[in-house]
Amino acid sequence: MTALSYAARDSLTMLRRNLKHAQRYPSMTASVVAMPVLMLLLFNYAFGGALGAGIGGMSGGGTGGGGSDRYIDYVAPGIILMAATSGALVTAVGICVDMTEGIVNRFRTMAISRASFLTGHVVGSVIQTLISIAFVIGVALLIGFRPDATPVEWLAVAGLLALVTLALTWVAAAIGLMAKTLESASNIPLPLQFLPFMGSAIVPTESMPDGLRWFAEYQPFTPVIETLRGLLMGTEIGNSALIALAWCTALAVGGYLWARTAYQHSAKR
Repeated sequence: MTALSYAARDSLTMLRRNLKHAQRYPSMTASVVAMPVLMLLLFNYAFGGALGAGIGGMSGGGTGGGGSDRYIDYVAPGIILMAATSGALVTAVGICVDMTEGIVNRFRTMAISRASFLTGHVVGSVIQTLISIAFVIGVALLIGFRPDATPVEWLAVAGLLALVTLALTWVAAAIGLMAKTLESASNIPLPLQFLPFMGSAIVPTESMPDGLRWFAEYQPFTPVIETLRGLLMGTEIGNSALIALAWCTALAVGGYLWARTAYQHSAKR
């Protein structure tokens, strides 16, 4: 077998290990999925009437418990992205657990590919996060979300969400490697989960004060949200797609390099 074949085999072994951990201990995944769902229900049913009325004349008297049918179409893409950012918490905590419990030192004494540990964690986390995103989309559809995307546009949505998830997972992997305790590993990724709210996830950036508006328009998640919204609902995308791809690529490459450096540095401790 070639070195690449050994690396692929060992990475698959690590992937199975991480997926079995997720299956045996589903509480972390469930708690992370619950947050986007709760936010979706909260903004649709509690705030949908007030917020929807201020966005292009949206009404607040939708079906299914008083939510705004049109506002759910606006807010759902942002909450779907929040589901992608929530997966970073699971990645950071999972890697930090392995680091602090000493299993990584055991792996280093074994004849396995050094890249397999991180690869298994990252791929496993991406799979779990994409399943969580699908669940959130299902809930959104149940409460009135009505996208008009074509099959090709749905494929583009899936590809963008997969790229965002991969980028954030590599960043979270680096955080998990650098964190000294489980508390810090779970706390540091939290801003990633709420950064979409400081973009166009809940309201248009035009409605924000000047300083916050500038931040919202130039932060990474706003072009991703606008691209998802455009693909799903047919709104204007403009250059948001190119900016979103550039941000995702930069985060993925930067997160990978950061994680690889942190992993190599941890071997010298």
